[in-house]
Amino acid sequence: MPTPARKRDKWHSVLKIVLIYAVFAAAWILLSDRAVLLITTDPQTMVRISMVKGWAFVGTTSLLLYFLLDRYWSRYSAALTEQINSLKLIETVANSSTDAIYAKDLEGRYLLFNQAASRFVGKPVAAVIGHDDFALFPPEQAAELLATNRRIIAQGVIENLYEQVDTPHGRKTFHVTKGPLRDAEGRIIGTFGIARDVTERMLFENELQRHRQHLEELVASRTADLARAKAAAESANLAKSAFLANMSHEIRTPLTAITGMANLIRRGELSPAQREQLDKLEAASNHLLEVINAILDLSKIDAGHLALEAAPFQIETVLDNVSAMLYDRATAKGLRLTVTHGPLPARVQGDQTRLQQALLNYAGNALKFTEYGSIAIHAQVDEDLGDSILLRLSVSDTGIGIAPEAQAKLFNAFEQADSSTTRKYGGTGLGLAINRKLAELMGGTVGVTSTPGVGSTFWLTARLAKAPPAESAPAEQLAGSAEQRLRETFAGSRILLAEDEPINREITEMLLQDSGLQIDTAEDGAIAVALASRNDYALILMDMQMPNMDGLEATRRIRQLPNGATIPIIAMTANAFAEDRARCLAAGMNDFVTKPFEPEHVFATLLKWLSHR
Repeated sequence: MPTPARKRDKWHSVLKIVLIYAVFAAAWILLSDRAVLLITTDPQTMVRISMVKGWAFVGTTSLLLYFLLDRYWSRYSAALTEQINSLKLIETVANSSTDAIYAKDLEGRYLLFNQAASRFVGKPVAAVIGHDDFALFPPEQAAELLATNRRIIAQGVIENLYEQVDTPHGRKTFHVTKGPLRDAEGRIIGTFGIARDVTERMLFENELQRHRQHLEELVASRTADLARAKAAAESANLAKSAFLANMSHEIRTPLTAITGMANLIRRGELSPAQREQLDKLEAASNHLLEVINAILDLSKIDAGHLALEAAPFQIETVLDNVSAMLYDRATAKGLRLTVTHGPLPARVQGDQTRLQQALLNYAGNALKFTEYGSIAIHAQVDEDLGDSILLRLSVSDTGIGIAPEAQAKLFNAFEQADSSTTRKYGGTGLGLAINRKLAELMGGTVGVTSTPGVGSTFWLTARLAKAPPAESAPAEQLAGSAEQRLRETFAGSRILLAEDEPINREITEMLLQDSGLQIDTAEDGAIAVALASRNDYALILMDMQMPNMDGLEATRRIRQLPNGATIPIIAMTANAFAEDRARCLAAGMNDFVTKPFEPEHVFATLLKWLSHR
């Protein structure tokens, strides 16, 4: 398309030719006429000369015009050739691009359309040049494209945008750069555009975005699930703790009556047989208490918070205790119970209760699953390192045995070799799991060898430090030395006992009265507060869990009484958790005694706090 500058050059060249021709013609006419007058004045001669002059003028001016036009055409041809070469170069560059490159005039008709654009629309370039978008795209899309062109022309800015158009290859998405097309003088004469097919990229990005959104939703869902699971686990832990606390209270309450009654019976005259039977009763009840404590500590074992005791004891004592607890039951079933051991240190340092509990778990299972034959308990030292030993305890039986495929899961919590045994033999499947955890805490391990129909041997190892030999035992003190001191020093002291369980209240009252103390009783916390407000007590024994008003609230109210700030208040409760002790102390109590209790421990605690007044 010719530019205004090129049009001006063309008219300048034409005007120059006309001016040169006019000047030459005028000069020819004037000079030739004067020359004729100088040559002759004869009219006929002048006519002949004029005819020659005219033909000479025609020939000369023709040569002049030919020279001028040839010069102009050479310059025009060179400029035109340069323009064509430039356009061919632009076309070559445009056609080499994989992006669509095009230019439009002010009306939206295509001036330039490269091969890539031709492939996109499925039409040859010649069929596009001179036409607008209505010849290529559906009317709605064409109208939108032309509106974009008009906006760019009006604003005179370059824009980057995404356009979707229908092509023979389907709907395509293009990332387009559009701007105003300007001439050499900067006037807008149309628009240009460079479009890149980003359909696949957009599909990929959209798919990636969908995956990202799905992943975010999945993460959010999983996070919510984890939050719910965490809340459920925390709720389950709270429920478990509440259940264990309640179970502890419900079991310890009657156990307190059993042990308390046993202590009262022991104070009377007993025959040797009765004393032996009472020893077994107390040993069994004490062991039941130890088992209860172990179950309550199970959550601590799982959390890694259980601390083992380190006290000196004799391994033979553990063997004897377990044998004594099971002897009558084994005899009743017609089973032979034997206890053997190899060379053992005089004393070792460790947790006797946990070790005895583990051995009793094994021996109790052997007794449960053995119908005839024998049960053998054996202890031996696997390693002796000088200052410590690796002790092995084993229990062998001639019971039903265990299939090899079931042995691997025996030491998992709540697992048994066969779920049907729960109905026939009973049990929770927890004992072996506790044994495994206890053995690991003691630096050992557990294991089993078994043959179905022949019997089983369960074993555990524990690393124990050797303890120094026991010193000579001092002369036996009179039974109830703390009780004796109470009787001698604080006889007649008035004590308030707040206890809602009638049997435990009666037993505790009898024990304290035997020590010379004067006892008032209260069935609940409200009565205890009322009695404390009317009477001056030397000490108060307070249960935690009582109807109407619990011991914690009762303690807080007693502390607000004029005479209640300095009264020693001792918790005596079946709530045995450390959290319970902390709650009691926070409520204003001075000390804590766990049920079931040893009378001597209660007497010593009373002596301690009565001495402080």
